[in-house]
Amino acid sequence: MADIDKKVLTTIEEIRIFSDPYRMKIMNQFHKASHPVTIKEIADKLGEVPAKVYYHARKLESIGLLQIAETKMINGITAKYYTAYEGTIEINQDHVDDSIKEIYASEAQKLIARTFDESKDKYLTNKASISAGVALLMNSDLYLTPDEAKQLKADLEKLTRQYGKKTKPEQASYHFFTSMSQDSD
Repeated sequence: MADIDKKVLTTIEEIRIFSDPYRMKIMNQFHKASHPVTIKEIADKLGEVPAKVYYHARKLESIGLLQIAETKMINGITAKYYTAYEGTIEINQDHVDDSIKEIYASEAQKLIARTFDESKDKYLTNKASISAGVALLMNSDLYLTPDEAKQLKADLEKLTRQYGKKTKPEQASYHFFTSMSQDSD
């Protein structure tokens, strides 16, 4: 099994950059694009001025979540085309200095709560999928060895990569959210 690229956020600043709700919208637009796109194209999709999107995109680029894929000269202006980081983004307190672990944990909790809330809102407002019978809500306890848990995580990451880009015109976007953590019985 090939390793999936992983970006570990190790500073409070990295978590704050990544977890900003507006920046998450920007990242989402880059992920939806089937090819490298400019900041102007993303700004147009969001109905925003390019300068605002550019500011936030530069922050995402500074932590490696956006990368310049190519540049082109258009009418004497260099157009930069970006792609979003495709690997797994991990928040792991093990790599953090003890003096900031409490603040780090607080920022990570805010990100997790926001992600849960946004996914819940998407599910509740997505009546088309529900009425079409393709919506799914599961809440299950699984009993796994540590190796089985790692394998399930890897399998889910592989699955989301497989379906993470639009490759056919007839494909529609479906929101997928999953959470897995070991219970502390």
